[in-house]
Amino acid sequence: MIYSESDLIELKEILNDSLEKEVIGFLNTLGGTIFLGIKDDGTICGVDDIDKVILKIADRIKNNILPSPMGLFHIKISEDNNKQIIVLSVAGGLEKPYYLKKYGMTPNGCFIRIGTQTSPMPQSQIDNLFSRRVINTLHNVVAPNQSLTFAQLKIYYQEKGFEVDNEYFLRNLDLYTEDGKFNYVAYLMADNNGNSIKVARFKGTEKLDILERNEYGRCCLIKSAYSVLEKLDVINTTVVRVGGEARRKEYRLVNKDALREAVLNAIIHNDYINGSYPVFEIYDDRIEVISSGGLPVGLTIEEFFNGRSLPRNKELMRIFSDMELCEQLGSGMKKIMKYYTKDDFEISEHFITVKFKYNKDALSILGNVNGNVNGSVNGLSIIELKIIEMLKNYNTINLTTLAKKLDIGQRSLSRYIKTLKEKQIIQRIGSDKTGYWKVSY
Repeated sequence: MIYSESDLIELKEILNDSLEKEVIGFLNTLGGTIFLGIKDDGTICGVDDIDKVILKIADRIKNNILPSPMGLFHIKISEDNNKQIIVLSVAGGLEKPYYLKKYGMTPNGCFIRIGTQTSPMPQSQIDNLFSRRVINTLHNVVAPNQSLTFAQLKIYYQEKGFEVDNEYFLRNLDLYTEDGKFNYVAYLMADNNGNSIKVARFKGTEKLDILERNEYGRCCLIKSAYSVLEKLDVINTTVVRVGGEARRKEYRLVNKDALREAVLNAIIHNDYINGSYPVFEIYDDRIEVISSGGLPVGLTIEEFFNGRSLPRNKELMRIFSDMELCEQLGSGMKKIMKYYTKDDFEISEHFITVKFKYNKDALSILGNVNGNVNGSVNGLSIIELKIIEMLKNYNTINLTTLAKKLDIGQRSLSRYIKTLKEKQIIQRIGSDKTGYWKVSY
């Protein structure tokens, strides 16, 4: 990779006193990336004692910059030319102006990125940004319920190796307002809340005849996100074209990576303050991902498609990053745009909709040129194919869990299982408790 400085890239040979200044410059615009361990001329020199340096970077950003930039930066280690470098990605913030704590909102404390330079911000611009500052962020909005518990959240963090039993756990996640009350982030992460994410399936290609409606919510938002991802993964059927081993090819109705990024983007960047929640709609020819709030103030449509990052909910961004559910800031849009185009998006003042049309080859294999995915393949219904796929991936699964994953009733599932057994496609080896499924398809 060739490295050169621009309005989006800053190169630093070593960690020096200008780190906070460069970070603030990106926070006050639309973000950028700082590469540490690379000279101004692009020569890679690497970073020594890299883990210690990363801890220093995180500590300095957290403690020396206001408003809190937590959730607006991401640090990772990369390797180039057999040398380790630090990649610090910074998103633009909604609570501009950001500034050095010790200098306050003055030209000595506020900076802005212009071209390849980070320059002091004029006082008039500081005052203008402050007057327009977005204060209705999740961090500042008091939770409608102050009797909150976080058992689910703690389990997720424990599984990632975090310490959750100390008194600072919730405070470090910015779950309190300035006056010590639980904020709306805490409400979304609590075990019980009013959050409700809807997944609806319709017959045909119009919103006329609903086949099923699922709600994933009233619980920790992380749990809801996993449930939505799992549900859509079941819907997003894998089909196979077989013409000899060398010509075998698998297709998904929708690109799996792009759909995952769109789902997580919708959940993380949704405008929850206005009481709206993400919606996911399934049709016979497409899956639609809908989030409320439109584009954040200060982000243009062109910048949005170019992957510029201006997170609406920085606290959610930070938590989902801890859960490894989102990667480098701005990378989600790049993944989606790798497989889809601007024409697949509808952006209005209040909503962003992504329409994932089903792969034509997959629909062709499904044997229905009209795009009706309720058809059949090789004498098997789509639900039977999904059962087969699930049993291949989870061969010790019990029928109760399988029914939940497929969102169908136990009686219906039992009928499908009986039919597949009669066709000698599946076989249960051993007991219901300790046995496994054998699939011959």
